[in-house]
Amino acid sequence: MELGSLFLVLAVIVIVGVYLYAPFTISARRTRAPHSRETHQVSVLRAERDRVINSLQELDFDFKLGKIPAEDYPQHRAALLQKGAEILRKLDELAPGSSSATAAEARIEKAAAAKLGDSSEQAWQFNDDELESMIAARRKEHKSKSAGFCPKCGQPVLVTDKFCPSCGKALSTA
Repeated sequence: MELGSLFLVLAVIVIVGVYLYAPFTISARRTRAPHSRETHQVSVLRAERDRVINSLQELDFDFKLGKIPAEDYPQHRAALLQKGAEILRKLDELAPGSSSATAAEARIEKAAAAKLGDSSEQAWQFNDDELESMIAARRKEHKSKSAGFCPKCGQPVLVTDKFCPSCGKALSTA
């Protein structure tokens, strides 16, 4: 019994020690808080930068579609570029090294162009006549591959088929 009470007293002392030591660990976490605030601020600035880049892409796309008048487009674009450059300057202040205003605007332009990708640029390179001829060629190619439908089951068959792939009926070549 004396050994059991000794372990009980020892356990109470350990629990009290942990309880008294807890405020010191919390204050240590508070001293690390500015670092986490800084990373949070960087995260917020990066999200804002992505939002500006997406807005810039939408503005360019809407202008190409003719939804935005030509006289308003340069002003809106310049305002978005300026906002993006300001965000990049703030990011550079938090990270080592700084850049000039023109370099920041060039970085925004590059990011917007990279997000657009090559696929959207290729779509704008064709005029209406070229697109119509491409559609007609595709339809002609598609028609040459299909021979119609099986007279027995109604499934589509190809020109090269001698038998229906679904039911096996012999197809006439005439």
